[in-house]
Amino acid sequence: MEAASHFPTTTWTLVLSAGRQPDAHSHDALASLCEKYWYPLYAYIRRRGYPVEQAQDLTQEFFARVLEKRYIERADRNKGRFRTFLLSSLTYFLLDEKDRRHALKRGGSQALLPFEFRDGEETYQREPSHDETPEKIFERRWALAILARVLARMRAEFSRGGNPAHFERLKAFLLGQDDEFLYADVARELQTTEGALKVAIHRLRKRYRGMLRAEIAETVSDPGEIEAEMRYLASALVAR
Repeated sequence: MEAASHFPTTTWTLVLSAGRQPDAHSHDALASLCEKYWYPLYAYIRRRGYPVEQAQDLTQEFFARVLEKRYIERADRNKGRFRTFLLSSLTYFLLDEKDRRHALKRGGSQALLPFEFRDGEETYQREPSHDETPEKIFERRWALAILARVLARMRAEFSRGGNPAHFERLKAFLLGQDDEFLYADVARELQTTEGALKVAIHRLRKRYRGMLRAEIAETVSDPGEIEAEMRYLASALVAR
């Protein structure tokens, strides 16, 4: 079934529908989105020149305030992409001197959010060292986060089916590595024919696109935005 048919119950729609009224379900949905997509914002803050510990503190404090719904009311329903909401809210937050002076101190009275900052900083140190703007690193990392979640879900499906190794071999075809030599090598390794392999890859790509649409649907407020968001993801990955 297409992702759009499930759209009324997707995560960002649930968050927006709560508006200014406290709602446990929308809070949990928002917390889930924040946990999935915190790293692009952390990378954005680091690229803005903040040192490691301050960037960690600011990321924690920003998401704490998002979860308190102080920023939810600023979400523009006419531009209902979760990434747009997050980046515009973060920009406002960083410009607010009062917020910056009161940035969360680790070990304080507020509970820390479950972000893997050590892994995040290690990832950030591997980012391109050229003059990539904070906005570009955010866009690219947002796109990569979406794709990584889709691949993880597909890997889990294959694992449940008892063929995790098959996915590791076939995922290359999802990433554009599909020359004829590779088809022959993989078919031989999986003990199948090239024709059968191509049918399996066609089905895999169809499933991949469906799961990608479903993942994106969670971060937009209108199913009509899904295709545009998919084009955005593609452009963010190639732009340097």
